[in-house]
Amino acid sequence: MTTRFMDAESLKLKVLEDLLQKKIKTKQASCILCLSTRQVRRLKNNFEVNGPRAVVHGLRGKVGNHKIDDMIKNKVIETIKEKCSDFKPTFATEKLQENQIPVPSSQTVRRWMTEVGLWRSHKQKQVEYHAWRPRKDHYGEFQQFDGSYHLWFERRYVDHNNEPIEVCLLASIDDATGKITYASFEENEGIIAVFNFWKTYILALGKPLTIYLDAFSTYKINHKSAVDNKNLITQFERALKSLDILLIHAHSAQAKGRVERLFGTLQDRLIKEMRLEGVSNPNDGNKFLKEIFIPKFNKKFSVVPRSIGDVHRTLSPNEVNKLNSIFSVHENRKIKNDFTIQFDNNFYQLEEIQPTTVRPKETVTIEIWLDKTLHIILKDFELNYFLIKERLEKVKRNPTLLTNHPLNYVPPFNHPWRRARRVANEDRRLKADISNVV
Repeated sequence: MTTRFMDAESLKLKVLEDLLQKKIKTKQASCILCLSTRQVRRLKNNFEVNGPRAVVHGLRGKVGNHKIDDMIKNKVIETIKEKCSDFKPTFATEKLQENQIPVPSSQTVRRWMTEVGLWRSHKQKQVEYHAWRPRKDHYGEFQQFDGSYHLWFERRYVDHNNEPIEVCLLASIDDATGKITYASFEENEGIIAVFNFWKTYILALGKPLTIYLDAFSTYKINHKSAVDNKNLITQFERALKSLDILLIHAHSAQAKGRVERLFGTLQDRLIKEMRLEGVSNPNDGNKFLKEIFIPKFNKKFSVVPRSIGDVHRTLSPNEVNKLNSIFSVHENRKIKNDFTIQFDNNFYQLEEIQPTTVRPKETVTIEIWLDKTLHIILKDFELNYFLIKERLEKVKRNPTLLTNHPLNYVPPFNHPWRRARRVANEDRRLKADISNVV
C-alpha cells in the first residue's frame, strides 16, 4: 500500500535521507525540523529500521479511542428522524439526554444530522452595527415586553374551517437576569389583552421600574400630531403613568434584542415542547407555561444579576383599590340636559340621588373594566345610573294655524296690505321720474 505524505512529513523524510547520506549534520537537521538533537537521533534510528513509515504518525489509519460506535450513531439518527426531525441540533441533543438516550455532544449530533439531510448550516448574515448595552443591575429594574403572532399550536388548534389559528404570545423578560417574568397566550395584542397581562403581572410580582417595548399602536400614538402634543397618550400609557412605571419606546427591533431573541428561542423550543406534551389550545398552553416551561427555561438560561435583590415595588392600598379602574378603558362624555349620557349607541339615565353634585354639560369619565362592566366617574365619585332600554324619539308636530283661511288664500285688490304696497310702489316710480328729469 502506497503511503501518502503530508508536507511536514515530506520535509522530515528529505532531511533524514540527507542525514543518512551525511550531506548534513545532526545539529543542522535539528535546526531545520525545530527538534532537539536527541529527537533527531531517535527519528534517524527509526528511519533506518522502518524506512519512510518512520516519519508517519503511528495512529494514522487506526480507529480512535473516542470513536462512537456505529450502533449508537444509527440509534440516535433513527430517534431524531422519528421524534425530532424538525428540531435544531442543540435542542435535539437535550431531548435525547432527557430520554436517557446515550448521545455525544451537540456538535456531533449537528454533524450527523447534516450527513443525513436533517440539518443544513446557514451562512451568517451581514448585520448592521448596533452598540452593546450592558445589562441592568437588579431584578425587576427593566422589563422588555413584546407580543409575537405565530402558529404556536401548529395544526392542533383550528377554526371551524379546519384552518390553524394564529395566536399572540405576550411575554416579558427581565433584563438583569434573562428570566421570563411572565408569559401568556392571547387572541391579539390589543389593549384588553395587554391590560390583563400587566394586571396579573403586577399582582403577582409588583411594579417594575421600567417597561421597554416597541411603538405599536396599543402602546404609543404614532400620528404626527402626537409629537407636539404630549397630552395625547394611549390607554396603556395613561395606566402606567398612574402607577408611576416608566415606559420607554424602542425605535428598532435590535434595541429590544433580548425579547426578540426570546421569541426566536420560544418559536423553536416551546412549540416542540407543547407538541411532545400534547398541548393543543391557549388555556392548556398558559397552564403549561406557568407550571412547566417557564421554571424549566429560567433554570437553564437565566444569569445571576450584578446586584442581589428584587426592586419590584408593592402596590399601595390606594393603588390596590383603584387597580380595576386603572386597567380599564377610559372615555369622556358630556351630561345632557335631561341628565342622560349617550355611549356606545346606548343611553344611560343618571339617578336623582348621587354621591356628589351633578350638573348638565359636565364631562364624566366612562370606564369599561376588564370584566366588561361600565362605571361612570365624576370628580373621583362613581355615579348611580340605569340603562334606558328604549329612548322615546322626538315627535314632529305640524305648525298650529292661526286662521281658518286656506293656505292658498289670495287677498283682494282693495285689501289694506295690498293698498299700502301699491302706494309705496307709486312713490318710488315718481321719485325715479323726477331724478331722470333733473
